[in-house]
Formats: sequence, structure tokens, C-alpha cells
Amino acid sequence: MTTFFPARLPKPAAIAALALSGLVAAGLTHAADAAHPAEKRAFNLPPSADLNYSIDAKQSGLDVKGQGLVKWSNGKTSYSVNTETRAMLLGKILETSSEGAVDAYGLAPDRFVEKRLRRDPSTTTFNREQNKITFTQSSESFPLQGGEQDRTGITWQLVAVARANAAKMTPGSEWKFFVAGPRDAEQWTFKVVGREKISTPQGQTEAVHIFRNPPPDNQAQKLDIWLAPKMEWYPVRLKFTDPDGDYIEQTLDSVRKTN
Repeated sequence: MTTFFPARLPKPAAIAALALSGLVAAGLTHAADAAHPAEKRAFNLPPSADLNYSIDAKQSGLDVKGQGLVKWSNGKTSYSVNTETRAMLLGKILETSSEGAVDAYGLAPDRFVEKRLRRDPSTTTFNREQNKITFTQSSESFPLQGGEQDRTGITWQLVAVARANAAKMTPGSEWKFFVAGPRDAEQWTFKVVGREKISTPQGQTEAVHIFRNPPPDNQAQKLDIWLAPKMEWYPVRLKFTDPDGDYIEQTLDSVRKTN
């Protein structure tokens, strides 16, 4: 979680970094190096839901616990994702939102906002009139070619793609997306590890384990996501692992469909 920030946050406040948002640390990428294909895939958006998670983390040798809430809204032609993360003693430490339309590629973000503890919010704008992605936190810009995601919406785009391509979610298969954060964007590659049994407060369920491992020269976090086919493919567990071995793991406590 900590490598997402330009500088490290005091721990345990670092738990705010990525929890619940589907965010992963990324090295700075320049627009000239960010050419990316516009790839259309079948997708099937999951039902709207409120998802509550428990968070367990190891940060600088300290055990940290917290709670998180994700509000996913499927409006058929539009969507929104709002997340809130709280840590013991610190209160609310991270809020993010992603909202936009649904087009032929799936989620088509208009705006991604991130608000971290004691920091001003950052806004990433997907300007579809000018066909570019811009940031309040940097002067970078990237071309919009279709299918681009942000770091909060990407988890739900992955869910939608997995729901429509279940037979193709085989071990070793790779799924690439171009993902924008608060100040830059880059291509992410997810690889399917396989199917595993996951224990949650709701009982044991089979989940598809998907892994994002940054390139060797990118000192970013690793991300493991477990999607549960029998639970609408909602993410039942996520784990973010830093290069130094620190980690943050979140497990689904409860889910309530809202449509």
C-alpha cells in the first residue's frame, strides 16, 4: 500500500493507500510511453450492492485492523463506485469515487476522485470531448482510445469481464487494461492463478484467484483478487503486498444487493 504514495505515510495510516478501491501502486509513466490498444471484450455488470469488508494489515511490524464499505451502483447506462475506509484510532482515512457511463467497452469513467487522510482530494478527468485523460495532481495527459479505467473502477470492470467470460478465466490467461490513477496511467496485466476455496464470515466459497504482478523494474505493490462466481463474482478477498513484505488484506463480511 505504501508505494502508491510519492512519500510514505506514517504507519499505520498507510492502510489508506489502496484498501477497497482496487488500487495498485504504479511508477510514473509518460504519455509518450503509454500507447495502448483499445480492446473490446464481452462484459456483464453485476447487480448494485453495498459490500462491507474487514481489513487486516501488517505495517512495519504492527498489526492494523479496520473496516471498509464499497457502494457499487449499476445504472445500466451509467455506473458509480464509492468507497470508504476506516482504521482503528484514525477514523476515516480514505474515500474514493469513480463514476461515468457504460459503453461498448464496459465502464467508461468520467471522473475519479481520491481523498486521503489530511490531504486535498485529487481528481482524474476522462475528457471525452478532447479524448484525453487529465489530472489535478500532475501536468501529464494520456489519450482516450476506449476501454480506459481508473483505480477504483478497474475492480468492477474486471468483475464485469469475468462474469461474461467465465469459461475463459482459465489458469494462466491474461487480461490487460489501461488504468489511470491520481497523477498518471499505465497498462496493468492480470493473470488468472486458478480456483481456490475462500473462507469468509458468510461461509466457504469457491473463488477465482487473479493476480497482478508489476514488471520487475516497477517497485509497486502486488495485488491478489479473489472473485466468487456463486456470489455474482463480487470480490470476496483482496490482498495488497508491498516489496518490503508489508501487506493489507480485506475480506468480505457482508453484501447487500440494492437492486
